[in-house]
Amino acid sequence: MAGETAGPAYKRTRVRDYLRDLVEARSPGDPIPSERTLCEQLEVSRPTLRSAVDELVSTGLIVREHGRGMFVAPAKITQQLAAATDDHAFVLPRAAGIWASRVLEFSVVQAGARVGRKLRISPAVEIVYIARLRLVDGEPMAIEYLHVPAALVGGLQSTDMESGDFYELLRDAYDVRVHEAEQSMEPTVVSEKEARLLTVPVLSPALHVERLTTDRTGRPVEYVHSLYRGDRYRIVSHLSLGDADQDAGRPQLRPTD
Repeated sequence: MAGETAGPAYKRTRVRDYLRDLVEARSPGDPIPSERTLCEQLEVSRPTLRSAVDELVSTGLIVREHGRGMFVAPAKITQQLAAATDDHAFVLPRAAGIWASRVLEFSVVQAGARVGRKLRISPAVEIVYIARLRLVDGEPMAIEYLHVPAALVGGLQSTDMESGDFYELLRDAYDVRVHEAEQSMEPTVVSEKEARLLTVPVLSPALHVERLTTDRTGRPVEYVHSLYRGDRYRIVSHLSLGDADQDAGRPQLRPTD
């Protein structure tokens, strides 16, 4: 192929783009040609090819199976952020797949200084602390840590957190109606313990999500931080930018959950 005199960075980019096209043209689970075949087709060295493959493995497009080869990775779970009717925020439709939970920890504890500040309550006030593993179609997808004022959810049991929608539970069982949330998202990597729970290699890319949810009176009802697998989860938003002159001075869309 042309470009054999190009530098290593260019070659790696060319190989990566070729592999991306290859993945997009195939279905999840389909095999990828062997390293030897790809090196011959692309006229690159084995280290150059492996560097590009490593990048696509880390981003969840390709999976390696020892003794079997490389395959197109399972499709990512896509969460869409949709613009709300007031054009000032996003609403969050449910993500694809069948979601379930495995509760890892469930206890009533004092809020402490940090969580107390988040929930705007005294550090001595009791909260329900729940750590749970979130599964999609039976596969580990995220680790979620919830903090809810105990006074809002009297009688809440660990089994209540294993299925269903938590916000629907708050509404139907406790007459707590969530209204808004402020959410932040940052890239991170998983620790050894998190890697075991999510069944991914240590230091795999992940998405750290932190959210404070309030009811219609502005009262905080939930503080949660979560760790989502970077190889299987993505967030997509569709923005309507409108006319620059008409929209001058209007508030900008901001992600909330």
